[in-house]
Amino acid sequence: MEGKPVGVIGIVGAGTMGTGIAQVVAAMGYKVILRDIKLSFVEASVGRIGKQLAKSVEKGKITEAQKEETMARFVMTENLQDFKDVDIVIEAVLENMDLKKAIFKELNDVCKAGTIFASNTSSMSITEIGKESGRPDRFCGIHFFNPAPVMRLVEVISGLRTSDETIAKALEFTLSLGKTPVEVKKDSPGFIVNRLLIPFMNEAARLYAEGVASVEDIDTAVKLGLNHPMGPFQLLDFGGIDLSVTISNYFSDEFNDNGYAPQPVLKQMVRAGKTGMKSGEGFYKY
Repeated sequence: MEGKPVGVIGIVGAGTMGTGIAQVVAAMGYKVILRDIKLSFVEASVGRIGKQLAKSVEKGKITEAQKEETMARFVMTENLQDFKDVDIVIEAVLENMDLKKAIFKELNDVCKAGTIFASNTSSMSITEIGKESGRPDRFCGIHFFNPAPVMRLVEVISGLRTSDETIAKALEFTLSLGKTPVEVKKDSPGFIVNRLLIPFMNEAARLYAEGVASVEDIDTAVKLGLNHPMGPFQLLDFGGIDLSVTISNYFSDEFNDNGYAPQPVLKQMVRAGKTGMKSGEGFYKY
């Protein structure tokens, strides 16, 4: 661990993002304490990581020994009290402001004074969550992208009261994971990527709803005309249409601009339970 800024990382949330982040962090040599509300959720998460690493062994990307070393770095828990000695906490729960605030409020009473708190939120105010954490100077955003083991980018976001030292440590930590960080110096809804992406996908939904072109042709036009690896409807399905609707509503409220509001077709899809890959059907079937 020589040369690394921290040694033990706590991750709250063992869903898709928490699992991916945990895999990245453990693979780079850090001890990882992974927590969710039920131990069975954490066990399933670590099981998925084991399967992913087994595939990497089969492809010759890592050795069996490296896989075993990575798997040995996980501590599974359902108790936030086990975070008392962690150096950085990364929260990766649902995009729900009240839930995030409650988690960090509890963690503030558990963690040592020097622990850095970070949220993996893709859109919400770092300043607002940090205020409830009890340590806004040591609170920042560390936003990974899905799938975390593959995507190189990480947004590191300052809240209004985040210290320069906290940002420096967050950037150093991100670099130690082999990622490419970009610094978001001003806390703004959606930061960089989602500030651009959410309106882009929303406008694609408008094009489709107006009958301008089919889902498939809009995706093809974006992939070939803009050289994007995925079209907007593939992205909506991959990330979850419900999440895009939540973020669009958040943008509309925060900017006081109804132009950010989600297109009715997206809300209808969510009401029908067609939220994308995770439900088996969105704009495409899986």
